[in-house]
Formats: sequence, structure tokens, C-alpha cells
Amino acid sequence: MPVAIITGASKGLGRAFGAALAERGWDLVLDARTAEVLEETAEALSSYGTRVEALPGDVTDAAHRAELVAAARKLGGVDLLVNNASALGAEPLVRLDELGLDGLRRALEVNVVAALGLVQEALPLLRAAGAGTVVAVSSDAAVEAYETWGGYGASKAALDRLAAVLGEEEPGLRVWAVDPGDMGTDLYAAAVPDDDGPRPAPDRVVPALLRLLDERPPSGRYTVAVPSAER
Repeated sequence: MPVAIITGASKGLGRAFGAALAERGWDLVLDARTAEVLEETAEALSSYGTRVEALPGDVTDAAHRAELVAAARKLGGVDLLVNNASALGAEPLVRLDELGLDGLRRALEVNVVAALGLVQEALPLLRAAGAGTVVAVSSDAAVEAYETWGGYGASKAALDRLAAVLGEEEPGLRVWAVDPGDMGTDLYAAAVPDDDGPRPAPDRVVPALLRLLDERPPSGRYTVAVPSAER
């Protein structure tokens, strides 16, 4: 069975994508910071009959990243790495003139440095896989200038650049930076708590991710557009 590592997997897009992969027979290594929620997710996804390893921790911890890859190795390797864990830098988001530098550092550490660290840890197994794939979950804030989204957007722009270069350096892999568009997630609620407008559920994004896996287009940046009728 193919094996995927998914960070930030206890809720939102990480959980929804994990469920879709489990339904297809993938074995999973799941990461999140909150152990109780992650365990509940792992139990739910195990109901599909696949092996699910839940490892709570912080992706900025090198030892934790090594544990994730070691768990995947025991399951058979790493076919897919999904860097989905994200930090906003401030909750709620603030203008750049108010953004604490420690918050910016946290966003960069989680969204960029840890993502690259996990890629580096998993790279030998990804290269050995028949169809090694890296998905970097990006944001439209990486390419559009939205007030208060500067720190988070800068971190996602940096993640996009790392993904683009990795795709050039590793032609045997597929490396996709994926902008999932607006979603109704806890992360968005923390970013803009006063905005309660309707947004697509994360599971609406999953079919587009599965199409990428099925069709395996070239490495690059892809944007998911959820039709308004599905929102």
C-alpha cells in the first residue's frame, strides 16, 4: 500500500485529505499538535481498514520530523508528503506595523523551515518511491496582497519558491504547491474571527487533490477553484 505523511492532519484539509486517501487504501502517518484530537482522527480514519500512525508533536522539532519519517519507513516508505501544517503569525491577523517579529518567525519556522526540514528528512524515501510526491499547501495570500495577511502571505510565498526549486532539483518527483482557496477552517476563523461568511468545507477541495495524484501533471503551482454551487 502507498504511504502518506500529512502534517496538520487532525482537522480541516489535512483530515479530509487523509480520509480520502485512507478510503483509497493508503496507509497514513498523521501529525498535529493536539494529541487528543489527532487520536480521534486516527481512529476515524482507521475505520477504512488501513494502517494509521498518529504522532502528536510540533513540526518545528527536528526529532519529531525524524519520528514521522521513521514511522512511514516502518509502513513501507514515503510515497506522498503533504506539508499542510500552518501558523498565521498572529491570531487574529494584524497589519504589518503591528505584527510581532516573534510571530513572523513562528510563521516562517512552521510554514517554511519545518516544511523543508521534513522534505529533507523524507527525500531518500521519496526518491525510492515509484511516484514520490510532495504537496505544499499554499494560499492565495502568497501571490495577492491582502491587508493583514502580510506575514502569513510572505511565509507561503517562500514555501511556493521552495516547492518550485525542489521540483527543478528533483525531476524524478512531483512537487506541487497547491492553493486550496477559501475554506471554512479553524485556521481561517482564528485569522479573521469577525468574518463569518460562508466558505467551502475542506472536503470540497479534496477531489482536486486526488485528481493531481491521478493525473500527475508536471511539478508546479496549482490553484483549486471550488464552484460556487458547491460552496
